[in-house]
Amino acid sequence: MTRLPICTSLLLAIPIALPAQQPERYTLEDGPAAVYNLVGNVRVELGDGPVTVQVTRAGGQAARLQIGQGEIDGRSTLRVVYPGDRIRSGNPRSHGSTQLRVRDDGTFGDHDQYQHGSMNRHRWEEGHPVTITEGTDGLDARADLIVRVPNGADVSVYLAVGAVTVANVDGELRVDSHSAPVTASGTRGTLTVDVGAGDVQITQAQGEVGVDTGSGAVDVTGFHGTTLSIDTGSGDVTGGDFESDELSVDTGSGEVRLTGVTSPRVSLETGSGRITADLRRDIAFLQVETGSGEIAIRAPATLGAEVEIETSSGEIETDFPLLVTRQSRDHMVGTIGDGKGTIAIETGSGGIKLLKSN
Repeated sequence: MTRLPICTSLLLAIPIALPAQQPERYTLEDGPAAVYNLVGNVRVELGDGPVTVQVTRAGGQAARLQIGQGEIDGRSTLRVVYPGDRIRSGNPRSHGSTQLRVRDDGTFGDHDQYQHGSMNRHRWEEGHPVTITEGTDGLDARADLIVRVPNGADVSVYLAVGAVTVANVDGELRVDSHSAPVTASGTRGTLTVDVGAGDVQITQAQGEVGVDTGSGAVDVTGFHGTTLSIDTGSGDVTGGDFESDELSVDTGSGEVRLTGVTSPRVSLETGSGRITADLRRDIAFLQVETGSGEIAIRAPATLGAEVEIETSSGEIETDFPLLVTRQSRDHMVGTIGDGKGTIAIETGSGGIKLLKSN
């Protein structure tokens, strides 16, 4: 018998083509819906019929991912379930990590969730700790999702690490991410974005928008609707072309820079940072406050309000004829125009300017 030698090194050098992962498609039942995924990119877009989710697995251990469906707390759910307690994010160039608690059914991060009938206040505390690492250790698996949402649907999307993109959705949409930027455009209805760490960018939204971030910049352009509320622990807030019944911005640390604001009620506050705003119309109520930083507000010449301006350290400058009723070095009270509105501006350290629009 003739034995042929096997060249092991040659065999190992031959590249093996892995088959591309084929998308999997799932349909959720009518009614409120929720989608959960720990790692990956999620796109939410307008669709027809019921809510559908397209899942594309990635990573060398993607086959270990399980897809769970069924009703939980009054919502039809789709859950990408990851085995183990350490997962790769798919970005080996970075070395950070994200920790969170995940329940055995694959749900997480919904302690403020919408629920039919009741709110289980302790449910969010359940689950085992999971670390999502940007290194090379842990489960090599993730999933990219496309969530298609029909008009008027009520959908919540939960993502730990990755990115979320929303386009042209008309309904009630909540996006909750631990460490993932969120970009949304052309939404109608109600959009609520809650991000632990990551930037948020929203363009051409209508209806009602609420943004809450622990850390990250927020930029909103072209909002037209009832209420725009932005709250961030740390990060600049920028944007323009707002038409709303009410505008509220609150950042713990960061600048606020807004242009083209058309709203009768405006509240702008930062713990530390400069605030600039360009108002397009007279206002009923304006409150502006920063712990440290300059404030510059521009308004139409038709502005009319009872005004109170205060700065502990800085000059007060105004273009408007002001009927002063009380004044000191750092405090001014008076009336502009017809006095129908209310303006309160305060900074702990920095100058204040109330100027006419060009």
